[in-house]
Amino acid sequence: MMPKVYIARPVPAEVEAKDCQYEKWNGAEPITRSQLFKQISDAEGLLITGEKIDDELLDHAPCLKAVSNISVGYNNFDLEAMKKRSIIGTNTPDVLDETVADLALALMLSAARRIPELDKLVKDGKWGNKGAEPLFGVDVHGKTLGIIGMGRIGESIARRGKFGFNMEVLYYNRRRKFEVEETLSTTYSSLEHLLRESDFVLLMVPYTPETRHLMGREQFALMKKSAIFINTSRGQTVDEKALIEALRTKEILAAGLDVFEQEPVSPDNPLLAMPNVVTLPHIGSATHQTRFDMAMLAAKKLVAAVTGREISNVVPELKGLQSLK
Repeated sequence: MMPKVYIARPVPAEVEAKDCQYEKWNGAEPITRSQLFKQISDAEGLLITGEKIDDELLDHAPCLKAVSNISVGYNNFDLEAMKKRSIIGTNTPDVLDETVADLALALMLSAARRIPELDKLVKDGKWGNKGAEPLFGVDVHGKTLGIIGMGRIGESIARRGKFGFNMEVLYYNRRRKFEVEETLSTTYSSLEHLLRESDFVLLMVPYTPETRHLMGREQFALMKKSAIFINTSRGQTVDEKALIEALRTKEILAAGLDVFEQEPVSPDNPLLAMPNVVTLPHIGSATHQTRFDMAMLAAKKLVAAVTGREISNVVPELKGLQSLK
């Protein structure tokens, strides 16, 4: 009998798990946790987009062998709970690198040239005839870009900054990457030096206990008053209160944010009222093609896991687990 898989979100027919029995969620709204519990009592595989995988869920899924996350991040995995039950977890790196890098550059350009703010001004009929200077922004080309987190996406951003905008690129990373320095002419830097010298500070680290609030009051205080902060990683990597204060007191010039500590972001969040902050609804990988490619990759890895085939893209902390109980 073919293994049973549950797909916890609507997906195109091409993505539906082959070589498996499967059921999928087709509701207009995202599946609730209680609804998910009812569907996974005999599932061996689970395809998700960020639902929390913890002891509570796993208690409802005694047959589960593998969970495949349609995301590069996997902070929704309770790794210890999954290890206890020998449940493999996979993610979808690589396929979204270029798309997220595009968005990072879009945020840089939008914040630097005040695109959303000035778009609203024109549409509100407030252009007026007071001259252009109040509408001035800052240049991106030729400036210094500091990238915190030089993974695959960081490299793609560095490439765009260096060869597309002739930027000097500094980077801070857990380990130095000599090959990247050679091929992209980037410079390895301490975090303090990067914050002091960069015109644009871009955060692109995974969310872990070590990176929680990596950017806080002390870090923002080191930045230039003319600097622009961009976050395309995870909202919890930034102390949001410290960011708000840095913007209010003009310690930094502006920010571009695709992520927030609380998502969806509260309508009362002060960041939403600041004209010098560009805000997006966590859409880093959100293009039709990239999301399709991510879903296809996640489905293929899930099928491999539950059918006993060789598996790639197992998250590092869960490598080596037996896929079969």
